[in-house]
Amino acid sequence: MGPKTTKVYETLRQRLADGAYGGPGDKIPSERTLTEELGIGRTALRQVLARLVAEGALEVRGRSSYRVPGSVSVKTPDGLEPWRIHGERDLYDNRWVKLQLWDVEPPGVERFEHHVVRLHHVAITAVIDDQDRVLMMWRYRFVPQRFGWELPGGIVDHGEEPADTALREVVEETGWRPKNLQHVVSYQPMVGMVDSPHEIFVAHGAEKVGEPTDLEEAGHIEWVPLADVPGLLARGELLGSGTLVALLHILATRGKQNITAAH
Repeated sequence: MGPKTTKVYETLRQRLADGAYGGPGDKIPSERTLTEELGIGRTALRQVLARLVAEGALEVRGRSSYRVPGSVSVKTPDGLEPWRIHGERDLYDNRWVKLQLWDVEPPGVERFEHHVVRLHHVAITAVIDDQDRVLMMWRYRFVPQRFGWELPGGIVDHGEEPADTALREVVEETGWRPKNLQHVVSYQPMVGMVDSPHEIFVAHGAEKVGEPTDLEEAGHIEWVPLADVPGLLARGELLGSGTLVALLHILATRGKQNITAAH
């Protein structure tokens, strides 16, 4: 993107983040309106819109009906009761992990004690360059006793914003500083027993600012083609739920973009 196109991209992305175009499912202004308002050509505008769709900042329906993302057709079920929590007690606690027993009572079931593991809040980032490659590390994990590809990420320090963690960890583990960091999803990897909030970010572009400083976490660093991701997935070489969620999100949003382009 040139300077003009980049400025339009940043303007639209900020407007979407600020809710200027309404809530989930609402249409944004037409291409004609945006080209006139922002002083940009139709072809360049479509490049901007395609990038926003790929990042999940926009949804597209039909040929050119762009909408604020997040709308769904399924309704949230009602009339269901949550479990009652009568208390909790610690079995083990240190700086890395806390093991507890919770006294719980599901609806219509006799109360019982359930193990709960509390881990840290984590932020993980997929950095993509202009050649459709993602910044990854080939690392050894001693628990499964295997090598595999991972995205950079780490623990959110007390009082730290997840976005700051995401940026810091990429720099420390790879020596690259991301641009245009965007939060795409929050999730729990083992929701039945483990409390460990994960925040996934995507960044487009990065600049080399030095060598990795976190030698324990850093491994072999490489820009891996996104086209290789399905093959790496089939070979079981993508380690960690955060890596999988981030890469599958990117492939899913790009799949929507390609379907739209085909129409």
